Amino acid sequence: MKRHLQSFIHYLTAERGLAHNTLESYERDLVQYIEHLDRQGVQSLGEMGKLHIATYLHELKQLGRAPATVSRTIVSIRAFCQFLVKEGLMASDPSLHMETPKLEKRLPKVLTVEQVGLLLDAPETTSASGMRDKAMLELLYATGIRVSELISLNVGDVNVAMGFIHCTGKGSKERIIPLGRIAAVCLEEYNESVRPKLLRQDKGEEALFINHLGTRLTRQGFWKIIKRRAREAGIDIEITPHTLRHSFATHLLENGADLRAVQEMLGHADISTTQVYTHVTKSRTKEVYDRTHPRATMT
Repeated sequence: MKRHLQSFIHYLTAERGLAHNTLESYERDLVQYIEHLDRQGVQSLGEMGKLHIATYLHELKQLGRAPATVSRTIVSIRAFCQFLVKEGLMASDPSLHMETPKLEKRLPKVLTVEQVGLLLDAPETTSASGMRDKAMLELLYATGIRVSELISLNVGDVNVAMGFIHCTGKGSKERIIPLGRIAAVCLEEYNESVRPKLLRQDKGEEALFINHLGTRLTRQGFWKIIKRRAREAGIDIEITPHTLRHSFATHLLENGADLRAVQEMLGHADISTTQVYTHVTKSRTKEVYDRTHPRATMT
């Protein structure tokens, strides 16, 4: 069974071009599912049926897994079964017509413009790490790129003079994103004055943002940085690496940006994904109304 899983992951990599994190999610979900099948005594693909899938999903719910986790697992199992049928390894797809749990729609958390300002001003610019952190935060808010895209940037992906960055997103899709003046200035200063100091001996490193070891900054490394800078800024709401991306999109739409343009900058394949930010802006407008209009609430 695990041999077929590796063939499936290779198919997703070579033919579908899925992002590394997506591949990891598929593999993790399916390894756990196959372990469940082993516990159930399933020895071959032909023995796997709808009941085994339903039993596993029930097991996940009993363990208290979130509906989003169960839903993602169903997607993984379906994709695997479809692959097996396509390759002639299974006669029929046992995952057909499996119901997915209804997901609660949560609006992304965003910072106010004032909170963004506090966060961007938190790094001290008297140290190399502080100037690097400021350049990263300014770039995230200026472009709305994902953290995975941020840490994947190479020096050659940034054109300060022309005011844009070249970004490779999910599914290896490339896009060009405008770069604001403040972010451009911070990046230029970082690239010319700070990055050479952080490089140490490895002059061949192409990564734009590097850590104290002189190598490419990791996702975990950035997570720690943004958490620390948020504490320093006195921001008491939960901050994630995606918070600036959400804030970027929301603030653009609040100021009249075209939804299609925001979709393109964010790299969303479907505009419905971008439309969630219109709900955020409506929600924030309602909050302001309730807080400021003298007859908005009954007393």
